[in-house]
Amino acid sequence: MPDETPVLRGLLVDWGGVLTSGLDVALRQWAELDDLDFDAYYRAMVGWLSASPVEAEVNPIHALERGQLAVPDFERKLAAKLVRRDGGEVQAEGLLMRMFAHFEHQPQMSALIRRARGHGIKTGLLSNSWGNTYPRETWDGMFDDIVISGEVQLRKPEPEIYQLAAQRLALRPTECVFIDDLELNVVAARELGITGIVHTSYEQTRSELEALFGVDLT
Repeated sequence: MPDETPVLRGLLVDWGGVLTSGLDVALRQWAELDDLDFDAYYRAMVGWLSASPVEAEVNPIHALERGQLAVPDFERKLAAKLVRRDGGEVQAEGLLMRMFAHFEHQPQMSALIRRARGHGIKTGLLSNSWGNTYPRETWDGMFDDIVISGEVQLRKPEPEIYQLAAQRLALRPTECVFIDDLELNVVAARELGITGIVHTSYEQTRSELEALFGVDLT
């Protein structure tokens, strides 16, 4: 009986925490500079992200990522949850811009994606957006397609967004590898038959990609 294992031909890549520095370090820098109680921020995020399916319909994070909630409205909601260590008022305007100011580009990872594409692997960005701008001017020749949550009204870990990203590369989910720094997003991808990599470092991800695609990516 012939081997029916799909050949891997596509690579889907997250942005924040994969093509940028890690989320935790960047967010702690922001909290320090804004004089915020990081634990209060963390509690707000956990509360929203752990909402039940019914509550998720009005979940500010979910709505923002799907493009259903304007950035200023989200900033006001988040500012109301935050606590300054000096007891002062949290400035809502520009809150997300300040949050994302400390995410640093990871040139090694960008070069890795470009090398993969040079081997004939189809590449796509698959990112949940918080209304932030992306450095698209640096992506020339890097991706065959780009799927950003707010532009397609879907978000990870919803299965439809993975299916859309694969479809846009003219591939089946089982022909794709997905890289994300958040395990829950990778688990959701695997449930669709996508091969998932939880990104922790450049070397780890490069090694796993080389083993999966059978190419030298150094």
